[in-house]
This record gives sequence, C-alpha cells and structure tokens, in this order.
Amino acid sequence: MFGFPNPVNEKAARSVAACVALVSLLGLISGWQWLLIPLSIGFWLRVLAGPRLSPFGLLATKVIAPRVGPEKLVPGPPKRFAQAIGGTVTAAGTLLVFAFGVDAAAPAVFAIMLTFAALESVFGLCVGCKMFAILMRLGVIPEEICEACADISLRRA
Repeated sequence: MFGFPNPVNEKAARSVAACVALVSLLGLISGWQWLLIPLSIGFWLRVLAGPRLSPFGLLATKVIAPRVGPEKLVPGPPKRFAQAIGGTVTAAGTLLVFAFGVDAAAPAVFAIMLTFAALESVFGLCVGCKMFAILMRLGVIPEEICEACADISLRRA
C-alpha cells in the first residue's frame, strides 16, 4: 500500500497539479485558510502512497489522465521529491496559521502552491523535479535513488 510508483504517468502528475492549483486559487480568492489542511494532507498522502490514498491522485490516475491520451512515463523519485516539498510548505503554512496565528502565511502558501502547480500543470515544468536534478548533480541525492534520472538518453530534448 505504501510506496511511490516508478515510473509515473506525467499526465496524471500534471492533473494532480491542476487540482492543487485550483484549490490554491480558491484559497486565495475566498480566504479560506482551512484549505491548507486538506492540501497538506493530500501532499503527504501522495508522498507516502503515491495516488493510492490521495483523492486528487485517484481522480488524476483513474479519471482525468486516461481521457487525456496515452501515458507518458517519467521517473517517480523526482515527482515524489516535489510532492514532499509541497507537503513541507503546506504543513509549515498550516502550522503558522493555526498554531501561531500568522494569518499572512495562508495567502503566501496559496500563492506559492498556485504558482508551482500551475507551472507543472500548464507547462509541464516541475520545479521540484529540477531541484531534484540539481541535488543529484551535486551528489546530495545519490544516483542509485533514481538511475533513470541519471540516464541522459531518457531526458527530454
């Protein structure tokens, strides 16, 4: 049940990002700080179990991505890393708002999530994945974590 898929359908990942972007936009427009809680939980569910336990993950893999066209497989570890960054940012925002009363954290987190999720969903630019690649090049993340990531033949032109 636990574990992250490898490889990942990029179309499903972009669909999840679209859901995150929409909820973040709703949070910005409405001021509903409580939306940080399901966003954070969703990110951590995807980190722990991929799409299996995440409502957005299930919607993306079972409903949206199959209707968008054939799978486009990409390495899973960078996507998991990106989900962990989203989980960390949203959890920090949730903690700041609800434990420390820092109301300004909610719109800041929603804006960050909207920006990065929109880049992923609209343009296929996964900033967390780019960070993962940089950390691999620097030797912070060992190559064996994602051998497919180190294989230059699998990268986009």
